[in-house]
Amino acid sequence: MQVQKLKSKQAERRRFRVRKGIYGTPEQPRLSVFRSNLHIYAQLIDDLNGVTVAAATSSGKTSGLKHGANINAAVEVGKKIAEAAKAKGISKATFDRGQFRFHGRIAALARAATQAGLVCTGLEAPKPKEAPAAEAAPAKGKGEGKPKGEGKPKGEKSDAPKKEKPEKGEKK
Repeated sequence: MQVQKLKSKQAERRRFRVRKGIYGTPEQPRLSVFRSNLHIYAQLIDDLNGVTVAAATSSGKTSGLKHGANINAAVEVGKKIAEAAKAKGISKATFDRGQFRFHGRIAALARAATQAGLVCTGLEAPKPKEAPAAEAAPAKGKGEGKPKGEGKPKGEKSDAPKKEKPEKGEKK
């Protein structure tokens, strides 16, 4: 089978596997996300009636984005879809990532929509940024503890007795 056909079949299987447990209702539509090499698209879909409730995209002159294939564009699309959902009276959505992994542009869109007021189920809440480790841990002065990577010196011997090896020509 050609590589291109194989990849499209695998993507189709992933999409069906993800969609298997997701269903959009009028109160809680499905937030479907698609990303291409140039743009990112999001739709709120009511599967019960088979209609698109709201949509947002990074393409077109009305988007106001210089380039639609980066995380900043995904964040803007997430904010737009959340605003469109609020206008329709929707506060919850079921997130459908499609065939794409939940990272990068897809995760940025979902988190931006959640922060803008559209609660996406199936996601963990956006984690607050943690303080750097240097500030959290007490500072060590010189001589306190072992520096990183320093183990036992090579010349030091352990307490366990070593087995003696037989010399050449000798049998065990």
